[in-house]
Amino acid sequence: MPISTKIQLDPRERRLRDLLVDVAGSVDGPRPVVLRWAGGWVRDKLLGSASHDIDVAIDTMTGGQFTAHLREHCQRPEVVAVHNLAPGDVGSPHTVARQPDKSKHLETAILRLFGLDLDFVNLRKETYADDSRNPQMEFGTAEEDAMRRDATINALFYNLNTEEVEDFTGGLADMERRIIRTPLEPLQTFKDDPLRVLRLVRFSSRLDFAIDENTRKVMADETVLEALKVKISRERVGQELEKMLQDKHPRLALQLIDDIGLYHAIFTDPARPGLEQPDITRWPVAYNGLDDMLQTQTPGSIAATLTHTDEQRWIAWNLAAVSPWLRIADPPGTKKKANALPPVGVVAREGYKAANKLTDIMAASHRHLAEILDLKAAVLTGAPHVHERDRLGMAIRRWDAQGGSWRLQVLAAVFAEVLERLSVWPSGNGGEHASARDAFVAEWQKFLDHLVEMDVMDAPQLKRLVDGRELAKALGVKPGKWTGQALDVCVAWQLRNPDETDPAPAIEEVKQRRKELGIPDAR
Repeated sequence: MPISTKIQLDPRERRLRDLLVDVAGSVDGPRPVVLRWAGGWVRDKLLGSASHDIDVAIDTMTGGQFTAHLREHCQRPEVVAVHNLAPGDVGSPHTVARQPDKSKHLETAILRLFGLDLDFVNLRKETYADDSRNPQMEFGTAEEDAMRRDATINALFYNLNTEEVEDFTGGLADMERRIIRTPLEPLQTFKDDPLRVLRLVRFSSRLDFAIDENTRKVMADETVLEALKVKISRERVGQELEKMLQDKHPRLALQLIDDIGLYHAIFTDPARPGLEQPDITRWPVAYNGLDDMLQTQTPGSIAATLTHTDEQRWIAWNLAAVSPWLRIADPPGTKKKANALPPVGVVAREGYKAANKLTDIMAASHRHLAEILDLKAAVLTGAPHVHERDRLGMAIRRWDAQGGSWRLQVLAAVFAEVLERLSVWPSGNGGEHASARDAFVAEWQKFLDHLVEMDVMDAPQLKRLVDGRELAKALGVKPGKWTGQALDVCVAWQLRNPDETDPAPAIEEVKQRRKELGIPDAR
């Protein structure tokens, strides 16, 4: 769609603009205060998208000074009357301090007005030292502020006084061309703040804009990649990756990471530079495969069976992202605690500070991978034991208990196997590659269909007919180390006898296996 250089304010934005201009005009000073809405709000409005977070750039004051004056100004009766202010329209400002290690280089004042979240900050220019990504900040002009931004399309201003879009970097032309480009020379831009590499990937995938070829080449520069590893906190890397994978086009984000050559700078343990790196030449098969399965899912399909919620789909994209690591094991002779994370979990935790829930699923996917693949192979060959409902159900319960979300662990196994089996994941029908893809999908579909037929998909949610205390009472002993195994015997019995409601036969089986389970004699 063509880019408009005029911005139409909705009624709330119009009301907000009028109030802010009134406040700016009431400030005593050597020259009038000029306010601008900056960055993402301007970009999104020009693209026809709603935006509820607004950055307000001030030319002569800090954000804290302006919001303090705003609060005072809005308490005047005549101002309340003119702008029809109601209780709650003007929130209480609070200041977010500089946090250079978290990519926040300047103090920001945050205030909620008319239900919109506003960040107030002064226009500034930045000066970087060679050995730091934390700049020295000074008051600057609108042009200097625009030049320090990550992309030209994020460097546009909407001047509240003139109600015009101000473009100092060619951002409007780049939006017309659907191009992402840095305002300044890209090598220096990325060396100053390597996080901008990931921000450009995120905006490119979110907006489906192409990255300027010269900018793209520099993003893969070795000095930039090294700076991304050592100068950026891994929390910030994780925040950018999370936004990419939660946005509209996660596949495109991973493809950009792949094509530009960013994988090993993101999915790494910076504290272990000598860590073995996985082969990522076939990584596109995993993320293209997931995208295809999610987009073409039908009731009972692989994606529909294994992912039900937005959170599960986000975790699925994370699993696709780390899929090259799933088969990587610690070097022989490595001494680790029994519950220590395998490499895939370490890379997620240390490389982009993934949450514990996510690293637990990744670790469990690695530990249970061989067992899941063996069970799938057994289903395909018709092995007798795959018709034992208790055997299947107890395996699923164990996977789920040791890492959570057994369905996503199965999906991780799909990724691990596809990386070894297929060289490409074609999007169309026909041809050798499509036949190989269809055969691969059919195998996993048969495996899942069998689990559905055996009615074990909800095995982890099976409610026990007897708990540990009741079982111990029935056996005439106190609960002990034996309790967990004995309860598993009862659950296995339930799986074999799904229609039974009396636990007595299950308890009897435990009694018969008393010695095997290490249960002491009754008192």
